[in-house]
Amino acid sequence: MKRCEDAQAPTHHARQRVWVLAMACALLTAGCATPRMSPVDANAYWTGRMAIQVLKDPPESLSAGFELQGSAQTGEMVLLSPIGTTLARLEWTPQGARLAQGQQEVNSPSLQKLGARLTGTELPIAALFEWLAGRPAEAPGWQVDLSGHAQGRISAERREPSPGAVLRIALDR
Repeated sequence: MKRCEDAQAPTHHARQRVWVLAMACALLTAGCATPRMSPVDANAYWTGRMAIQVLKDPPESLSAGFELQGSAQTGEMVLLSPIGTTLARLEWTPQGARLAQGQQEVNSPSLQKLGARLTGTELPIAALFEWLAGRPAEAPGWQVDLSGHAQGRISAERREPSPGAVLRIALDR
């Protein structure tokens, strides 16, 4: 296993995979998924599609399907290609987080740190689960639009700190 502190800077191809993770994290942070169980339940489950764009020059973006289970404290997210292939698996507990992409694994003391290291942006993990449940939640620098939640749509935008980011989620209904 390779520790996050030991990982080298990602290549262009690795950065694309990182953006898949970023979307997963974004989903966690601004997620929009169909709740099959109560979101406060540690066994809550959502599924759908997400897209994230980091407003760099040039912008970086990625979209993927996702399956998300758990809560901001303990859970798992799987990112899927259009044909259903697993692109990445992110698991977290209060003790730490692990990202698996193919045969590579990266560990970090926290989901927040792993997400920031991989995406280059802070993601509001706790607020994300509230957003998934259709409830507004404060997240510094982020503005969420829950007006489409009843139709399975959520969008969030981070304006500060730079670079900004846009997250869009479409839940399976």
